[in-house]
Amino acid sequence: MLDEISRYNRERWGELAAANVRYSRPALNLDPESAKEMVDPEGIMGRCQGRDVLLLAGGGGQQSAAFGLLGAKVTVADFCPAQLARDRLVAEHYGLDIRLVETDMRDLSEFGADEFNIVYHAHSINFIPDPGQAFREVARVLRQGGLYYLTCMNPFTHGIWETDWDGNGYPLHDTYADGEVDCGESWDVDNEDGDVVAQIRGPREFRHTLGTLINELTTRGFVLLALWEDSEGNPNATPGTWDHFKTVAAPWLRFWFRYNPRGFLSRQPGPA
Repeated sequence: MLDEISRYNRERWGELAAANVRYSRPALNLDPESAKEMVDPEGIMGRCQGRDVLLLAGGGGQQSAAFGLLGAKVTVADFCPAQLARDRLVAEHYGLDIRLVETDMRDLSEFGADEFNIVYHAHSINFIPDPGQAFREVARVLRQGGLYYLTCMNPFTHGIWETDWDGNGYPLHDTYADGEVDCGESWDVDNEDGDVVAQIRGPREFRHTLGTLINELTTRGFVLLALWEDSEGNPNATPGTWDHFKTVAAPWLRFWFRYNPRGFLSRQPGPA
């Protein structure tokens, strides 16, 4: 299922991977402790040993390394061959058996119903206009009682960046609604020291309001377990820098859900 948006964004991710953007740098120095810290710092997930885990739109060789070292049976689904190549490298580096599937996050027909205990969805939902298409697929492949992790842009601040500092703050300027967001022509590509070494045209991005995200999930039987607003930064940093911006306008949200459609249906209103 590759529409015009997917084809465009796949090309962008291929270029970003070739430029060694941070989201395409395989994690080659993990151990079980640091792996756990990477994918579950709050301890929501519990054990991974022997569990079937799908990393949705999760290529890049990072989460696959972590879950593999934690003993999970790992499947990576991603539409970008260059990103999946990083996971192949990780599998060879650690001696892991990682299943790689090239597909769009909205088309999981490669997988059977109730196939996974955990679906781990790293930042990618903002690259499609309708998140419900992906959530429907997640609901089909996730087992009753399974866990779904989702991280995304904070819809209240999506499209605002540190460069928007006007001397007093980071002003809101876009209508708060579902739809495409102008995030600029390019992404900064930094090196290991954090210095910007290139600028690459980024993928198309879409805002999904908090109401859209939550309602699309809860109506499919997902129960919210935890929510974090990532705002780690330095309040004493110079205004107009990324470290300062993060303390004022949390860029990302992270969620854990449990899939419980039977419990959801039992709570639906009906005849007395």
